Amino acid sequence: MSEPVDVVLIGGGVMSATLGSLLQQLEPDWSITILEALPEVAQESSNPWNNAGTGHSALCELNYTPEKNGVIDITNAVKVNEQFQVSRQYWSHLVSEGMLPEPTRFINPVPHLSFVWGEANVEYLRKRYEALKDHPLFPGLEFTEDARVIRQWAPLLIPGRKKSEPLAATRIVGGSDVDFGALTENLVEGLVARGATLHTSRKVTGLKRLKDGTWRVSGRHVVGGTPFELTARFVFVGAGGAALHLLQRSGIREIRGYGGFPISGQFLRTDKPEIVARHQGKVYGKASVGAPPMSVPHLDTRVVDGQASLLFGPYAGFTPKFLKTGSWLDLFASIRWHNLGTMVGAGLKNLDLVWYLVTELLASRAKQHSVLQQFAPKAEQGDWYRITAGQRVQIMKKGPDGKAVIQFGTEVVSGGDGTIAGLLGASPGASTAVPIMLDVLATCFPDRIDGWKPSLTRMIPSYGTKLSDTPKRAAEELADTAAALGLAV
Repeated sequence: MSEPVDVVLIGGGVMSATLGSLLQQLEPDWSITILEALPEVAQESSNPWNNAGTGHSALCELNYTPEKNGVIDITNAVKVNEQFQVSRQYWSHLVSEGMLPEPTRFINPVPHLSFVWGEANVEYLRKRYEALKDHPLFPGLEFTEDARVIRQWAPLLIPGRKKSEPLAATRIVGGSDVDFGALTENLVEGLVARGATLHTSRKVTGLKRLKDGTWRVSGRHVVGGTPFELTARFVFVGAGGAALHLLQRSGIREIRGYGGFPISGQFLRTDKPEIVARHQGKVYGKASVGAPPMSVPHLDTRVVDGQASLLFGPYAGFTPKFLKTGSWLDLFASIRWHNLGTMVGAGLKNLDLVWYLVTELLASRAKQHSVLQQFAPKAEQGDWYRITAGQRVQIMKKGPDGKAVIQFGTEVVSGGDGTIAGLLGASPGASTAVPIMLDVLATCFPDRIDGWKPSLTRMIPSYGTKLSDTPKRAAEELADTAAALGLAV
């Protein structure tokens, strides 16, 4: 082994790429090595067909605005939107500096809509609109109960419905569709061009803390099985579903009690130009009773490699693998004495989710198509085909009271001395990669973060503040990033 590498990034997805990009600008003299098990980067959850591509900004996702005692709680929606604005600012900076290519290569303007039917749901959406319409992070939010207007916004939603059916929709034209695969590839290309090292087909199998405080990273070449080792001063585990296994092998105390349950996702997809041309937007509905937030149905415009398609889903599936390319033993290999109780307890407390997964697994192709027809009544089964999306590993842990809970969203787990960190969880994930990685910087480099602040503020003008606290500044930043990224305001 040679001199320790300053930073080792395990996994070639959007999280590692984002953290590497930030660190390379903050500390250009640091050496960075990226280790990816597959032949190319961005082939698991960051691949555009393995996620919905939604720039998760809570513009249309109704699970971020629950109704409690007749009042719409917008707290989480504002939080997620704030986070996405941080990502937009950073991407805008990279574009302006020539460190990302033409924005249409990875982000495109696509309106975000919420669509509901039934009197109770219409009333809910009206309340949500009233709660958000004057908020500085949700400018231009529109609401209608007029089927003719909804048909103008999203033509596929209306034909075939009963005229007496109560309907409502909201729309924000400033939404986006993000190709996180292209974004990741471009970030990694920039890292390598400026001195980072990328090793593909290198599977990491071990992490060990050495006496001098560095980490020994060991593994094997996927082709040929030749072992490799290197040492690192800082390790980030951004390996998607594989992160849980690697953090467990690291031996850090902070990972104890965490468990994971894999959920596979499926979508219906159509590429037929005559259908794709009739729908421009990401349209989210309400999740069925008892369904988890990640199951919220949505009909999405996707733009990948300049070509538009439509996706509808997600439909839940199951495989014990933690990655699409993982092992059938992944789930069983993750069980430890310290997380078994957590996993059993979380399952027993969430039997409705277990039942939901079972019913999804038993659903026929016709039943899946009938769900699509709730959104687009005239959709014909022969025009759509099924694709399998990326694996998501639902995190289970002990709550503040010591009882098992299911953790929705993403969570950073770091060692006590800040020399190692890893990311667990799923949505909103990629959309909020930049603020999540800023948290990693603050947690793992507390002695440097103050010195980095001027550079971070130059890259992300709202760094350390909230745009929602200053409406005028929020409007300026939304306009500036929209112009830089070619989005609607």
